[in-house]
Amino acid sequence: MPKRKPGPLRVTVIADSDTRWKWGALTARRIDPDCRLDARLLRGRATPTPRQLAELGIPADSMEEATAAEILSSVNTDTCDVVVVSCVGGTVQAMLHGLSRAWEHDAERPVVVTGYVGVVYEKLADGLLLRAGADVVLANSGDDARRFAEVFSGVGHPTGSIVETALPFLGGDPYQPDDQRPFTVTFAVQPSVPESRKDRLHVLRRTVDHARRHPEREVLVKLRSKPGEHTTHIEENPYQKLVASLDPPDNVKLVYGNMAEVLDRTDLLVTVSSTAALESLHRGIPTAILTDMGIREALGNHHFLGSGCYASWDELDDGHLPMADPDWTASHGVAGSEPYAALRARVRELLDRTELPALAPYYTVRTAPGYLPGVLARHGLDPKGEPIGGFAPREPGPVRKAVRDLVRNSARTAYRQGVQRVAPAIRRWGQL
Repeated sequence: MPKRKPGPLRVTVIADSDTRWKWGALTARRIDPDCRLDARLLRGRATPTPRQLAELGIPADSMEEATAAEILSSVNTDTCDVVVVSCVGGTVQAMLHGLSRAWEHDAERPVVVTGYVGVVYEKLADGLLLRAGADVVLANSGDDARRFAEVFSGVGHPTGSIVETALPFLGGDPYQPDDQRPFTVTFAVQPSVPESRKDRLHVLRRTVDHARRHPEREVLVKLRSKPGEHTTHIEENPYQKLVASLDPPDNVKLVYGNMAEVLDRTDLLVTVSSTAALESLHRGIPTAILTDMGIREALGNHHFLGSGCYASWDELDDGHLPMADPDWTASHGVAGSEPYAALRARVRELLDRTELPALAPYYTVRTAPGYLPGVLARHGLDPKGEPIGGFAPREPGPVRKAVRDLVRNSARTAYRQGVQRVAPAIRRWGQL
């Protein structure tokens, strides 16, 4: 007999940043739109602030900030049916070992789902093998599914866990030009690409120059976080600070907010390699992948080879509007009528089994004795996957500590206040 009763699923999302919470929460909704959604925000450098959570505007039934040990002690079949681990690769590996140890004597256990938040353009084998062992490993496109299968097969790991889907935040209305408003160019920044101050100043200066050349256009610089906040990556040279030295014209605006809402008024999306490009391409918005710093693996823009979207600022200044190749978008998870059916079917099939085998991560202390213990130790786990007594994450600075205490002690209240009051205000402000 199936182990659970019919009805909405109970899904716990374990996330370690604002971007990963967005991916995990929306993945949970793709699995079951009516699910009970519980958030467990892993305490660390990139733990999202109430402002970041409010800006995302994704409601949850409960939200707590916790350590890895606290999460492992609370996630089981009494609390959830599905666990979505939406974290960086090393954290996923630690969670797989920790959950396997925590559940080793349980007759039943939740289904574990993981994947990638965006484009997989570097460290494919490294990141993927850290995720190997989950019941479901999501591939965001047919191209990713093929590459994932090659890696798993290459090390002798079963490929049955790989499920082809699409990024869960792709959506929105198809692009339609609007003559009632100014033509709008949006430059979507990234926290770590390009990395150097020189390169970041270059793309920002060219963005400002484009606005001067085209005073009839509105040019938006879409920012990820405010100074002092962290996302998935550390931002060493925030664009907010760099732009002050460029004396931008009035038609340049710095904007925060939900990317989907910014795309609603975008006529040309410009980026180095941001996942925002996939959101834009999904809607049919002209999308430019910048070549100013070259096409290089370090930038991640090599992912778009064959897309037809490459352009320099010189070309954009001259009026070029790149249009994506439909064959490329079809194979890279940008186009598709129902990309989540396979995911829902796979999760339901696993839930209907009378018993699931124990989680079996690819890395073990036998196969990777010089690597795995260090990965686990960074998350307070011993080589067996058990919490280390007395372990505590490195204490954050006073600002992060204040945010941590706020989220931990009154997370649900603060979150609801943010969604209902702060987020609308942020969207009304629209710029710094």
